[in-house]
Amino acid sequence: MDQLRALARTLRIEAHAVWLTARHPDTPWLARMFGMIIAAYALSPIDLIPDFIPILGLLDDAVLIPLGIWLFLKMVPKDVHAQHKATAKAASQRPISRWGAAGISLIWLGAAAYIAMLLWRAHFS
Repeated sequence: MDQLRALARTLRIEAHAVWLTARHPDTPWLARMFGMIIAAYALSPIDLIPDFIPILGLLDDAVLIPLGIWLFLKMVPKDVHAQHKATAKAASQRPISRWGAAGISLIWLGAAAYIAMLLWRAHFS
């Protein structure tokens, strides 16, 4: 169980480092876009496959995020990522914001409601 917690912590640090690296001016634009997508997916409380689905729910986090981070690291300068990884590691010592998680969840719910409304109008108009 401790190994899973350590892995989750490492992925969180790497995802934060990807987000920071993607915002750096020396990062190529394609890598920036890919990095933002990877970081958003990794740091979002909403998953492509919900975690309560046996095996598949955790498999997407265990496969997609590390694969995305690995591909991102192939696209960016190593020194830039190393600098931001140190920053992300230092930031991981801060407390977790429950309000931030609630805010992101509300954004996802709002986006889902908006898409549902558009689909409803398109279907019944």
